[in-house]
Amino acid sequence: MSNHKAIILYPNAGRDIGFEMTQRVIDVLEKHGRRTAFCPIFLDAPAASAPSRSLQPAVLGDELVGAEMIIAIGGDGTILHAARAAVETGVPILGINMGGKGFLAELETGDINLIDSAATGAYTLENRMMLDVEMIRDGNVICRDFALNDVVIRGDNKVVDLKLFGDGQMIFSFLGDGVVVATPTGSTAYSMAAGGPIVEEGAHNIIVTPICAHVLEAKSFVLVSDRRVSVELGEKKSNPAYMSVDGGDHVSIRNGDVVNIRKSERYTQLVRLSYRSFYRKVNDKLGE
Repeated sequence: MSNHKAIILYPNAGRDIGFEMTQRVIDVLEKHGRRTAFCPIFLDAPAASAPSRSLQPAVLGDELVGAEMIIAIGGDGTILHAARAAVETGVPILGINMGGKGFLAELETGDINLIDSAATGAYTLENRMMLDVEMIRDGNVICRDFALNDVVIRGDNKVVDLKLFGDGQMIFSFLGDGVVVATPTGSTAYSMAAGGPIVEEGAHNIIVTPICAHVLEAKSFVLVSDRRVSVELGEKKSNPAYMSVDGGDHVSIRNGDVVNIRKSERYTQLVRLSYRSFYRKVNDKLGE
């Protein structure tokens, strides 16, 4: 790994109050002579939460070209934002959890000593499957997106009628609150809360999980990765519905719209430094 490549610091101002953790990370990296770029994000805090004068913000898009990695400091939302920013350049992401469960994060705040390994190149990279998403209305694609975690389609506080297909073949139809279509990475998020299975992060599968289905037959399905999943609004309930990708903005769905979801050719690369297994992480995050 070239020491001339920049390491981007991407802290969430609402989690890393006063950017104290960011400064600690910078201190470790600069000890090894590494060049850093400070690119704060204000997900959980107003932009008025200005950084200290010693930390001069840079523009993330400009800094991504030729960067070695992004160190995202915050919760899973911060890492998902970093993944969206980095998807075109393929810059890997190292997450430091300062949020809640933090399944996407590699390090906790007490693991800061492991940043030495990031500075010296003593790390591995792990590819995480992503999903491509498109919404079709009247034969035209009106929305395209991509997801690292999941695609959620649900009613706006009311029951909706959903039909789900795999490569054009009916999987099931049901009345309920909605459906989560997740990657293995996203299987421990909303999909799990809705009753879906926990799938090992490095697997290549598409997980389809109904949300509060009003029928016994609607169960979670684990599909092969090359399946195209399609979701349509049925006509039994013409209630308002929306789509949200990786917890982002709500996109309104009308009757007759079709949402197609398939495995993306792109991957998110996550930096691995610690020795924790997937099973230990699950038990640490979800156990008592």
